[in-house]
Amino acid sequence: MPLRRSSLALFGLLTTVCIGPGSLRAEDTPLHSEVEAARKTREEKQLQSLKAKLEQKIVQDPTDAASYLDLARVNAYLADVCEMRKDKKPEVAAVDRAIELAQQSMQLNDKSADAHSLLADLYGRKIGLGTAMFLGPKLGPKVKEENAKAMAIDSKNPAVWASLGRQYLMAPRMFGGDTAKAVESFQKSLDLESSQDETWVWLAKAFQKKSDKAKARNAMKHALSLNPDSPWVKFWASSLEK
Repeated sequence: MPLRRSSLALFGLLTTVCIGPGSLRAEDTPLHSEVEAARKTREEKQLQSLKAKLEQKIVQDPTDAASYLDLARVNAYLADVCEMRKDKKPEVAAVDRAIELAQQSMQLNDKSADAHSLLADLYGRKIGLGTAMFLGPKLGPKVKEENAKAMAIDSKNPAVWASLGRQYLMAPRMFGGDTAKAVESFQKSLDLESSQDETWVWLAKAFQKKSDKAKARNAMKHALSLNPDSPWVKFWASSLEK
């Protein structure tokens, strides 16, 4: 089955290593454990509650880059919920809001590899939600730019390599798309942190695009073993079998 429209929903896969003075790591954010829990469940009520909590934190401290970044992730997860139920209009709105929040986070702290990778993923997802022939030339270079910045900040960050893999996987070949490089990037990410259930999903998608069904199923089994109750993982596992 051909790859479905991009679901750049791996924005919570941000388990990182230290990236230097003044940097922002996912595990450093004030509500990281709650954001990670929301990533695993994609439960809408939980996400909406966390969204409200983060919005209040920003009102209290509008200079907190970490809260903007966490709120961007939460909006990305809400976009996933909308995608799974095929509700495109609120999905687009959630992605647009996530982009704004990621940009605001970087205005406050431009040294976060996670933030640059997240923004790259969001731009890529925006292309998939719109008309690619119009948005691709505008946003495609921004995807590459943000991933390059992330790699320059922290080349040992698994989230950075995962985002690069999505760039290679989702871009048309004439604009730098390369499935083999996508596989290499996802595998590099997993070498750095093998417990990323969603990166295993993306590796499965890459193998699927290469028509290697055995490796695609094996990668998806890894994802399900790591997060068996994830509706997002199960959503893509079921699509693999169609």
